[in-house]
Amino acid sequence: MKISALLSRGSAPSELVEAELDDPRPDEVIVRIEAVGVCHTDLVTRKKLGERPAVLGHEGCGTVEYLGSSVDGLAVGDRVVISFASCGGCAQCRAGRPGYCAWATALNGSGRRLDKTPTIRVRDEPVFGAFFGQSSFATAALADAGSCVPVGDVPPAAVASLGCGFLTGAGAVLNVLRPRPGDRLLVVGAGGVGAAAALTALSEGVEVVVAEPVAARRALLARYGATAVASPADSIPAVTHALDTTGRPESIARALTLLRPHGVLVLVGLGPAEVSLDMRTLMLRGLQVRGCVEGDAEPSVLIPELVRRYRSGLLPLDHLVTTYPLGDFDRAVADQQAGVTLKPVLLPGSRR
Repeated sequence: MKISALLSRGSAPSELVEAELDDPRPDEVIVRIEAVGVCHTDLVTRKKLGERPAVLGHEGCGTVEYLGSSVDGLAVGDRVVISFASCGGCAQCRAGRPGYCAWATALNGSGRRLDKTPTIRVRDEPVFGAFFGQSSFATAALADAGSCVPVGDVPPAAVASLGCGFLTGAGAVLNVLRPRPGDRLLVVGAGGVGAAAALTALSEGVEVVVAEPVAARRALLARYGATAVASPADSIPAVTHALDTTGRPESIARALTLLRPHGVLVLVGLGPAEVSLDMRTLMLRGLQVRGCVEGDAEPSVLIPELVRRYRSGLLPLDHLVTTYPLGDFDRAVADQQAGVTLKPVLLPGSRR
């Protein structure tokens, strides 16, 4: 199948190219992409791959166009959010924790299927594809049917990032931190992940403090009831729960000092491999530090719940999003890094 795809090569400007998508295997589908979020992981991977040509993108939302011969539970015409890939059969997948799938790295980051066959070719040459099981910076994506979650008639741009970024933030709150009314949650960093976490906690009736240097992001979350400060080093009352989305050692250390006894800190941001922690503080105050991947979520369960909250007005995800044509990827990234945009979402069907 011929498609248009956004081809990346290291730090060079991205370009829209004609590409060929492989035919779906029995357990795969082809989704016509209507919207796809831009995530920090896309940028990290692009840098890591160097000059290797790649089609990235892993927060796709669109309409199912073709079904593999053994696919059940989906129909042509269904609007779906495509989430990360998992094997479905290992111990973690069977326990409802597919983010920790035994095959997660190979399925989501190898650039090919598990059997090492490519899914995308450009100029008759295989390129890095199958990113998070989809490579959705394109007009269509090949995905495992099990990664596709039907979402019904909702705006694709609003829900696309439920495939990863919004799922991570909301899941960290609902599945791991689990604050209740009367608790106070500190969210460090209010990009897509942190903002989704803050809105989710507010929808639970939890008091939220957001530490974020970008004034526009602080103002947006304050509008929905969060207390917003520029830095975790500012004066912040003691909190029962904390979420760090930055991975910065100084932010993690500061969050620990703000936790009440028996408080919980969850880490979802990747930073330096090593961080120094005050073990006396951890032990004597009974604190917990937890890592969290993809919100500890089962996408087929959590995504419909988050869509329900969005429909009811409890989770205004569309207010976090700014849309761009697919070919404006580099401008979208520049705007996000400059703080102009909170969560860029690309629309493959739009023109410049």
